Amino acid sequence: MGRYTGPAVRLSRREGVNLYLKGSRRSDDKIAKRLELPPGMHGARRKKSSDYGLQLREKQKLKRIYGLLERQFRVFFNRANRKQGVTGENLIQLLETRLDNVVYRLLYAQTRRESRQMVNHGHIQVNGKTVTIPSYSVKVGDVITPKSKEATIARVKARMETLEDFPVSDWLSLDRKSLAGTVMRLPTKADAQLPVEESLIVELFSK
Repeated sequence: MGRYTGPAVRLSRREGVNLYLKGSRRSDDKIAKRLELPPGMHGARRKKSSDYGLQLREKQKLKRIYGLLERQFRVFFNRANRKQGVTGENLIQLLETRLDNVVYRLLYAQTRRESRQMVNHGHIQVNGKTVTIPSYSVKVGDVITPKSKEATIARVKARMETLEDFPVSDWLSLDRKSLAGTVMRLPTKADAQLPVEESLIVELFSK
């Protein structure tokens, strides 16, 4: 008998399957577009989705953008739900103020995955102290800097040179000479510019 060459095998040979583990800079829109399609080889043919399916898809988008597991995501949602204000907007604010995301927004890293590794490995300091917790929440006035090691400084400078055309988020400021970033204010939903309907996520968790 010959080797099996079913549709899935032929598809994988023609084009690689992108799991978005190594997203390029500013890949939020690409991830969102990929997740618009329902799962499965016939996903593109499906035209109707249930309310639950739409809500679930928005949650998966947000999880994938920030690189969170389900349990981590639920922790942030519960925190957002306990805060005063609009739960969906609170959720985005909490995710944006994660230290690994701030490192990404300050252009120290090309992807959030890389920024998470930098924090984990002790390459980032907050107010002069090394922080190794990616989910650490920054506050207004916090100063974020790469650790004053020659290799770390060289790495950050190299990254920033390749990303010099990308602006820093409005709620942050960056001194490109000293490489120090400062949290000027808390971010809003508009600052995040995410292709996600967070209200659908709130509806999902409210059931």
